[in-house]
Amino acid sequence: MRILRCILLAPLGVTMVALANPAENDATMLKLAAQSGCMACHTVLPGVKRADGLPPIAPAWRDIAIKYRDDPGASERLTRTVMSGSDPRARHWVGKVSAANMPPNAQSVGQADARVLVNWILVLVP
Repeated sequence: MRILRCILLAPLGVTMVALANPAENDATMLKLAAQSGCMACHTVLPGVKRADGLPPIAPAWRDIAIKYRDDPGASERLTRTVMSGSDPRARHWVGKVSAANMPPNAQSVGQADARVLVNWILVLVP
């Protein structure tokens, strides 16, 4: 798993020091996610229903990692989704999250940072 992180993140400028310490890397990624607005809808781990009784706004990143762990095109497709938003017709999380679609985030996060975040999310599988 750590080797996969190195392969996916090193070309994007993430230092090997951060990769040697997963907790430090996680803190860096969580800070980037918070600054980019991702944490407004997503959580890292699956949780229970919201306080208002409704399902979460968006899928937890651990669920995303599990769903896409064997998909070789997931990184590219999910990065594109982060940048341009989700297709309202592709309701593949029905019943698990709210009916809201992911908005385009090109104003909140750059392409390179979006790719780093997506690659980090995809390796969150236990």
